[in-house]
Amino acid sequence: MHRYPRDLIGYGAQPPHPQWPNDARVAVQFVLNYEEGGENHVLHGDAGSEAFLSDIAGAASWPGQRHWNMDSIYEYGARAGFWRVHRLFTGADIPLTIYGVASALARSPEQLEAMQDAGWEIASHGLKWVEHRDMPEDEERAAIAEAIRLHTEVVGTRPRGWYTGRCSENTVRLVAEEGGFDYISDTYDDDLPYWLKVGTRDQLIIPYTLEANDMRFATAPGYTTGEQFFTYLRDAFDTLYAEGQAGRPAMMSIGLHCRLIGRPGKIAGLKRFIDHIQAHSGVWCPRRIDIAQHWTATNPPVTPAMIPSQMDRDAFVAAFGGVFEHSPWIAEQAWELELGAAHDRPAGLHNALARMFRSAPREARLGVLTAHPDLAGKLAAAKRLTAESSAEQSSAGLDALTDAERSAFTALNDAYTTKHGFPFIIAVRDNTRATILAAFERRVNNDTETEFAEACAQVERIARLRLEEML
Repeated sequence: MHRYPRDLIGYGAQPPHPQWPNDARVAVQFVLNYEEGGENHVLHGDAGSEAFLSDIAGAASWPGQRHWNMDSIYEYGARAGFWRVHRLFTGADIPLTIYGVASALARSPEQLEAMQDAGWEIASHGLKWVEHRDMPEDEERAAIAEAIRLHTEVVGTRPRGWYTGRCSENTVRLVAEEGGFDYISDTYDDDLPYWLKVGTRDQLIIPYTLEANDMRFATAPGYTTGEQFFTYLRDAFDTLYAEGQAGRPAMMSIGLHCRLIGRPGKIAGLKRFIDHIQAHSGVWCPRRIDIAQHWTATNPPVTPAMIPSQMDRDAFVAAFGGVFEHSPWIAEQAWELELGAAHDRPAGLHNALARMFRSAPREARLGVLTAHPDLAGKLAAAKRLTAESSAEQSSAGLDALTDAERSAFTALNDAYTTKHGFPFIIAVRDNTRATILAAFERRVNNDTETEFAEACAQVERIARLRLEEML
C-alpha cells in the first residue's frame, strides 16, 4: 500500500475553537432515529424479519416470515415511544434532529407532522433501515437517490443532512458526490465537525456516536437501567464541560431510538440528564443543521498550500529535497513510504524523512553531515549558502559577527572539522550567538562517535524546524 487512506491525526493537539454561539462551553446535540416501518420486513420486500436493535435477547432474522414479537417492538416505538420522547423534548424546549428513514416517514404521517410542528430537523437516514455493506456501488447510489426523492415527496423539502448507520465503505463518498448535503454523519471519529475533501467537493462531516447512544440498551456490553444511561451521559457531559471551561469547547452527540428510549424505565435516565445540563450555563442544544451552518460560517474549509501525501514524486522531491541539506535522496526514498494524512503535518513528514536518514548507511549519513556549511564560514562570506541555511544563520546573527567573533568561529571550525571529519552542526534557530559559541567550545573536545550522533540529531532538528516553516 503506497498511500494510506485513513486519517489518524485529524486536528491533532490543537483543534480549532468552534466559537459556539454565546460562547457556549459545549454543544449537546440530540438525535432521534426514526426507523419504525423502515426495518427489514417481508412486507417491505425483504428476505426476512429485522434482527437489530430490539429488546429481544439473541434476536435473529426469520427468513421468509414475519417475526411477530419484533414487529410489535418496532410498532411500540411508533405508537408510544415516539410520543413520550416528543413530550419530553418539547417540554424541555430542546429541538431534535430526526434521522428519518424515508420509507418509515412515509408510513408515519402524524409523527412526521409532529416533528415539523416542533421545528425539528428531519435529516435522511436512508431509504430503508437495512445493511448497505454488501450493496454494489450502483445499487447503493440508486438507493441514496431514491431516499432523497421519497424524503422530499413525504416531508416537503429535501434532506440536508445524511446518516446511514448500517453503511458501506462507499457510503460517505457516494453521499458527498450527490452534492446536496450540508453535512454527513456516518463517522464516529471526532468531537468536532471537520471538512473532508471528496473529489473537488469540501464535504462537512459532523461525527455521530455509538456510545452515548441508547442502542447500548440492546447490545452487550450495554445499559440495563435508565440510571446507567444517565450516569454515562452525565460523566461525558461533565468532562466536555470542564474542557470547554479550559478553552477547548467541543460537541456531544446523543443517539436515541423511539422503541428503546421511549420505554418508561429508560427515558427516566434521559430526563435526569436533561435536568442536569439545564442546570448549567453555557450549554448550546442545537439541531445538527444548526451546527453545520455555524461551522460553515466560522470554520470554512481551507485548502493547504501543500499536501505532501498527495504530491507526485517530482513535486514532492522539489518541495522537500532540500530539507536535509543537499540530500534529495532522502525525500526520494520517503516518497516511497506508506504516506497518509498524518504525514501532511510537520511531525509526520519529518518522521518519514528522518526514517530514511536514520536507516541509511553511515557513509550516506556522513554525506549529509558534510553537505552542511561551516557556521559563519567561507560559504557564508561568499554568499553561497542555500536559502534555508542563509536564513537560519542570519536568524542567530551569524551574518553580523565582529572581527573577533569571526576569528573565533574560524578557528573552531578548522579544529572541529580536522578532528571529526565533518563540520560543526547545530540548530541555530534554537540558539543565540553566545549559546552557539559555548556549544562549539564544549563539543569540539568530544570523541568523534559522540559528535557523529549529536550532529545527526542536530540535522534532524534543523529539518523539523524547516518543515514547520514550510507547512
